[in-house]
Amino acid sequence: MWPQREGAYNMNSNANNQSNQLFRLADGVLRPLGYEVLDVQVQNPGRRPIVVIRMDRLDEQPVTVENLEQASRVVGAEFDRADPIAGEYRLELESPGAKRPLTRARHFERMVGLKARVRSDGGHAFTAPIKGVEGEQVTFDVAGEDVTLTVGTFQANLAEFPDRHR
Repeated sequence: MWPQREGAYNMNSNANNQSNQLFRLADGVLRPLGYEVLDVQVQNPGRRPIVVIRMDRLDEQPVTVENLEQASRVVGAEFDRADPIAGEYRLELESPGAKRPLTRARHFERMVGLKARVRSDGGHAFTAPIKGVEGEQVTFDVAGEDVTLTVGTFQANLAEFPDRHR
């Protein structure tokens, strides 16, 4: 089974473990404030790392600059307390953006009709519209054929930007 977060894709196990630890630390302090961590990536490993945290609001409203500032302060304080990275690093928090990771059924429900970029361990790699969601099953329209996958067995990112907030 593939990891559900984009940041875990194609990473060695040490980087994956570090990314998972950072994800847990950040989500642990952000979720009580009404935020959800979608993805954590450690970029520039071996030099001065950059920790990029992509977050969203649990109430599904747009992420504001003020939300990002608050989240940055809280996550920065937690990382200072836990000291999960040796040496200096740069912390960046960002809203989901155009390449939003889709990791839960609700994420797909919100984006029905839009295209997603999908990669799975079952040999699927395609970009196609999200046709529907039933429970944990997501159906895509791949060249006129329905392809249904179970959330958590594949990775997906939004492949087109919605015309309005969803």
